[in-house]
Amino acid sequence: MCSPRSTKDAQFRLDVVLKDKGERDFTLTTEELLYNTDNHIARIVKPSVIVTDSATVYSSNGMYNTEADTTRLYDRSLIKTRRGNTLTGDTLFYDQTTGFGEAWGNMILTDSARQSALEGGYGCYFEKEDSSFATIRARLLEYSRKDTLYLHGDTIRTYVQRSDSDSTHIMTAYPRVRFWRVDLQGLCDSLSVVERDSLMYMHRHPIVWSGERQVFGNVIQVHFNDSTVDWAKLPEFGFVAEHIGDEFYNQLTGREMLAQFVDGSLSQLDVSGNVENIMLPQENDSTYNKIISSTSSYLTAHFNDSTLQKLTMWPDVDGTVTPLYLAKKSIYYLPQFKWYEALRPKDKDDIFNVPPEMEALLKEPDPGVRRRRVN
Repeated sequence: MCSPRSTKDAQFRLDVVLKDKGERDFTLTTEELLYNTDNHIARIVKPSVIVTDSATVYSSNGMYNTEADTTRLYDRSLIKTRRGNTLTGDTLFYDQTTGFGEAWGNMILTDSARQSALEGGYGCYFEKEDSSFATIRARLLEYSRKDTLYLHGDTIRTYVQRSDSDSTHIMTAYPRVRFWRVDLQGLCDSLSVVERDSLMYMHRHPIVWSGERQVFGNVIQVHFNDSTVDWAKLPEFGFVAEHIGDEFYNQLTGREMLAQFVDGSLSQLDVSGNVENIMLPQENDSTYNKIISSTSSYLTAHFNDSTLQKLTMWPDVDGTVTPLYLAKKSIYYLPQFKWYEALRPKDKDDIFNVPPEMEALLKEPDPGVRRRRVN
């Protein structure tokens, strides 16, 4: 049914179908539609579906410009692209010709192929370039594993880097990056993931926690195999600390570190250059009664289910063993020791809370040259 108006507006009701009269692939179906015959803008007022060769749009409130092939939508509309990605937001703009989508208010962009979602107060998506952008409480969700990884940065981008020989998908987050998963938490100032190499790079004061272990350095590189970590490298400087109770920590540092994992559990750790080690070995009765401090050029540690089984240092080893009752507090810690528990993300929403201690840390020099403060 059509009700013409003097304003060039027409109202259509019941089983409305709007098609492009030319060669473009476009169909709009709805139960009610307002259409202006002068400016060729269709006003969506009821649940409607727009199908084009580039996307399918679901909306109950919005406007479609049939001449420009652009759509402006409201009230949590949804766009599903031909790649299978979806874009949702309180307000959406979509250009069918260029494949450009823009969202304001609780934006969610899903990537079905990579099993991830990008959220933010504002975001955009370039389908032809396979790139996206999010800001204002931006958060990336990676759910390829049983437990979802939640990552926040002030700005999160994804894009394809092309060269003459190949191309690869890249994700970057910066600054003030924080992430949380049940078994893994971390932070740094900037982070990037290169899909081709399955590598994640953490820059400027990267820190990673897993259980009672904490790792920090100048740069942390993490390699994934089917979304599971199989090795991690600290190529410039690394420091590992494990809290074992009260004020006691096992500690290890060196110029370069390589950690290898099996099924997500630490299996071997290799350290080279300026190796320093502090350990409190557990006695048979589960107590601690001595501190071992040692230095060498190289160290290899073997683990079973992330529990230390064997440690080897070579070629020359210097060290001391001090009974705990004789140990002064000054030998409890290596010079560059720092425990950053106050900065550790507590849950998937705490990644948005950047504590003052983290802000202060990001302004400090790289940890490889920083010395521990003496209280």
